[in-house]
Amino acid sequence: MSKKILILNGPNLNLLGMRQPEVYGDTSLAELDEHCRVHGATLGFEVDCRQSNCEGTLIDWLHEMRGTKNGIVLNAGAYSHTSVAIMDAIASVERPLIEVHLSNIHARERFRHHSYISKVATGTICGLGTTGYMLAIDALADILDQEG
Repeated sequence: MSKKILILNGPNLNLLGMRQPEVYGDTSLAELDEHCRVHGATLGFEVDCRQSNCEGTLIDWLHEMRGTKNGIVLNAGAYSHTSVAIMDAIASVERPLIEVHLSNIHARERFRHHSYISKVATGTICGLGTTGYMLAIDALADILDQEG
């Protein structure tokens, strides 16, 4: 059985490469998804990449992955700073989750310094652009190897 991970991207990440490239970079979401699939495959992962601007859809996908995926990489975008509901959904799936942010949220507006996701994430990577996703996949590989 291959290991499976879910990569979830939240609101406005469908605009990667077009929206504020000076903050978020010039890589499109399709390019990022492909990089994640290729990188994951080198580590023996089947990678399922999804994006939604809707909080409820992200929650549904988190619930759906319970029992079907081994780990999660999540960039919840602005929901990181506002969504107790996503935080609760993460806690309910009981799988390792790495929170990722393309920009350094701690160097930005004050409201971005707090993340509800961080409270239930296994770890957080921010400020490293799309490289953060590859590091998150690497971290999941290590965590899942330790679990056996």
